[in-house]
Amino acid sequence: MTVASICSRDIVSLHREESLQEAARLMREHHVGTVVVTQLASDGLHVAGLVTDRDLVIEVLARGGDTGSVAVGALLGAQTLLSVPESADLGEAIALMHSGGVRRLLVRDDDGHLIGILSFDDLFRVCAAQLAGLAGALATGREREVSSPLALPPTPPAAPAMP
Repeated sequence: MTVASICSRDIVSLHREESLQEAARLMREHHVGTVVVTQLASDGLHVAGLVTDRDLVIEVLARGGDTGSVAVGALLGAQTLLSVPESADLGEAIALMHSGGVRRLLVRDDDGHLIGILSFDDLFRVCAAQLAGLAGALATGREREVSSPLALPPTPPAAPAMP
């Protein structure tokens, strides 16, 4: 299974100069936990980073920050953006999340364009479904064993013990 088959293609973005309050509003409006932060360069619009609902809570609200006056770009810092090609398998994505210590990856097409975001939740949902399938297979096997026991030949009587 590839990341393209499970990533979210619902990309919500805003410019790095927009407020954190606007980021939170967009997250609520679109029912997402991440916004892609963009910036304009000489060759067009580029991804500058990601801001998550967790970033807003841990980095801003918990410290008493003003979401209306702080730009989303202020949360980016030295953020390293990690991405995977849409053809990557789930194992590759999990390994990259683990090594990078992140919960989300950008997903890019063959030309390097952003096509989606792969989150921990996306991976968890797929892995949980696969584990549920395995549990179901075990249960079906047990039911089959219980409902149709094998007909074994009778056990011969034990030979008398020799003195």
